[in-house]
Amino acid sequence: MSKSTRQAPAKTKAKRTATVAKPAAAKKRARSKNSRVRQSTIVLSADYRPTDEEPFMNPSQKEYFRIKLVTWKEEIIRQTRQTIEGLTNGSSQHADLADRATSETDRALELRARDRQRKLVAKINAALARIEDGTYGFCEETGEPISLRRLDARPIATLSIEAQERHERRERVYRDD
Repeated sequence: MSKSTRQAPAKTKAKRTATVAKPAAAKKRARSKNSRVRQSTIVLSADYRPTDEEPFMNPSQKEYFRIKLVTWKEEIIRQTRQTIEGLTNGSSQHADLADRATSETDRALELRARDRQRKLVAKINAALARIEDGTYGFCEETGEPISLRRLDARPIATLSIEAQERHERRERVYRDD
């Protein structure tokens, strides 16, 4: 097929709609930059929810979880920007030592929460990479499928419920008291 007969990807305004896949060179560039998001040809209705009646991790389910993860990541980044803005603009002088201590404690708590969310973004990126390489939705320990209900509640899950419970029991036994 010649270049002149190719059609440009069609874009729609549906919430869960993605555009046609990029050419190979563009895909390679997109993978090299974390800020870009992979695009696909899967179109999901706004009320789509994965079910056990479908084949596990079919393209619709993968797209559902990819959209869920990307949306979650974007929300975290938006909140982080707001926090940075607030911390930058909110550096005021306090006349009272108690007020200053309260303000510093609030700042420390906010920074700690943002650090946890930074780690969460790394887990989201890892989950997106697993979707790309086809290992998403399968337990890292047993290789068995992780339940759709668990993935819907915790899309970054890497262990099935049974494997997670075993992991937590081992952690309790071996932790330092």
